[in-house]
Amino acid sequence: MPFNRLLPSVFLTGALFATPALAEPGGCIKGATAGGIAGHFVGKGHAKAGAAGGCAAGMARRHEARKKAREDAKQQQGAQQNEQNTQNSTQSMTPGSASPQN
Repeated sequence: MPFNRLLPSVFLTGALFATPALAEPGGCIKGATAGGIAGHFVGKGHAKAGAAGGCAAGMARRHEARKKAREDAKQQQGAQQNEQNTQNSTQSMTPGSASPQN
């Protein structure tokens, strides 16, 4: 492979993987890029297969990350509700505390 064709792909790959950490993990574009590059180096005609496999793997990774984020949010919300319920029951059991009247 001539150097003038290799250099732009190296820069593109470096720029793609140097994205900020706040981006979602995985995804079709990142997976397809990595798979396409890997398939290209394996042999002729494998770049497209690598890109397709990389896209599928990237989407699966993103799905798992979103699923974990939803579970973490539910768990955190449940913990906050338990904490509020504990505080409310502790306040109502405190001797001498009067309930506010409307």
